[in-house]
Amino acid sequence: MAIDLELKKEAAKIGMTATLGATVVTSMFMKNKLMKKTHIYAGVAFCGFALWHHTLYGKKKNKTNEKKLTDEIII
Repeated sequence: MAIDLELKKEAAKIGMTATLGATVVTSMFMKNKLMKKTHIYAGVAFCGFALWHHTLYGKKKNKTNEKKLTDEIII
């Protein structure tokens, strides 16, 4: 069973929200060694989720800019 693109996008957003929340909460307890490690791991996980989220959105071509560029080259 394949997971559709919209479900992957939603999972990436939920992951980003959870890890950002963990990063914010653990930032208040940086003197505790466990919280400091958790803060670092949550920050790294947030970056991973953000990268995954970015790759789920394909590169969109702007047809109006392409048309303008081809019109300028012809003229």
